[in-house]
Order: sequence, then C-alpha cells, then structure tokens
Amino acid sequence: MKLFGRLAVMLKLNTEIRNVFGKKLKSDRKEGKLPAVVYGKGKESKSLFVNLNEFKKIWNKIEEATIVKLQGGSSDDVLVYDAEKDPVRGEFIHVDFYALDVDKPITAEVKIIFDGVAPAVKEKGGVLVKVLHSLKIEALPKDFPHEIKIDVSKLVNIGDRITVKDLALGKSVKIEAREDQVIVLAKPHMEEKVEEAPKAIEDIELSEKKGKKEEEGEEGTATPGGPASPKLGGKTVPEAKKEGKK
Repeated sequence: MKLFGRLAVMLKLNTEIRNVFGKKLKSDRKEGKLPAVVYGKGKESKSLFVNLNEFKKIWNKIEEATIVKLQGGSSDDVLVYDAEKDPVRGEFIHVDFYALDVDKPITAEVKIIFDGVAPAVKEKGGVLVKVLHSLKIEALPKDFPHEIKIDVSKLVNIGDRITVKDLALGKSVKIEAREDQVIVLAKPHMEEKVEEAPKAIEDIELSEKKGKKEEEGEEGTATPGGPASPKLGGKTVPEAKKEGKK
C-alpha cells in the first residue's frame, strides 16, 4: 500500500516562571517578554513569560486544534485559549494557555496541506481536484497532528487518487472518515463549450415568419378522413384506428 500522508512537527515554545504582576510588567514587556498563564482541569495554574518574538512566529501557524509543547517553566501540552492584544498598538500583551490531559484523547478538525506537483497535471494536462481540506482526528495530545501534509507528486496518471486509507498517521491516530473517502484526485481536463453567438433580432423575426408559413402549408395539405395529429407529422389518423382506441 502506498502511504502519502505525514504529520507536521508539534509546535514548541520556551517559557519561564513569572513572579511579576500588574504594573510591574511594564519593564519586562519592553525586554520582549510576553506575560502568560497556563491552566486546565485538575491542574494548578502557572504564571509564565514567553518570548514575544517566538510567540509571534508560531501565531500564524496556530489553528483551533493546534497543540503547543511548552518547555522550560512549564512542560504542558497546551492549546492557545486566548491571545490579548493592545487595542491601540495591536501588539500582544497577554496569552492564556489551556493545559491538556496527556492521557485523554482529543477530537478536532485538522487542516490538510497539499504539497508538491502532480505529474498527472503538469505533464499530462489533468486537473487536480481537492475533495477534502480537513479531517476529523482523534488522538492523544502527544500524537495529535498540527496539520496533515499530502504529497500530490504521487499522482502520476489521470485517474490517480489519494484516499483516507492511504494516509500514514500512526496506529494511535484515528481518522473519523470512511477508508474509501477520496481526499484528492487527478481528473481529465474538460474543454469548455463554445457558446453560440446571440442571434440578431431580424434573424429571429425571419425564423418566426418561416415557421408560420410551414405550419400553414401543412394544414392546407392535410388528407380528408380525420384531424391531423401533430405527433404523426401532420398525417391523418385513420378512422378505424380511432374507433379501436375508444
């Protein structure tokens, strides 16, 4: 079986214990330290500092279900619960982290990232169709993927596809989707239909006049014996057949 999916490395963030609060934080913020707190169910909260620039680097990579591994002052696996910004300067001024239970699985949608170039598209003129853009995943925090990367360079021929069963996410990671669910495929390029140019008004009028003349000609040539039937092209319906249908 060909395996196409791979997990992204869990994001990491250095921390240090914080014993400074309130207005006294002003000098620490000037030094690039961002105040933070980590808490969770059944866990004692901790006040921390994180490096502001380090946090800003990972912020753009963080999704709703992204797990961050804290190091230094705390070793918790956390979710970014809230990130507060200064309303005037737009700079981060405080972060709340929610600590996860390492022994309890979590379930969330994980983003799919498509990587590489498909030969079926580049060399054979196919079209890359991305059917899914995320998958619902269940796993322990230590195994939970930040994102799922799929290498589309494995799509060599038109008709090739990657399905859920082709992903290699590890035995401890459960995907809540059918194994035959298509994630991405290469399909033939469909040529666009050329639209006919709109008819001029005078052409439409001439066409209508021509149609009326043809109808009048058909009525004048009808054979005696019964009314003309439009379904039989203007031919007369024999009387004997009409009696048999009663």
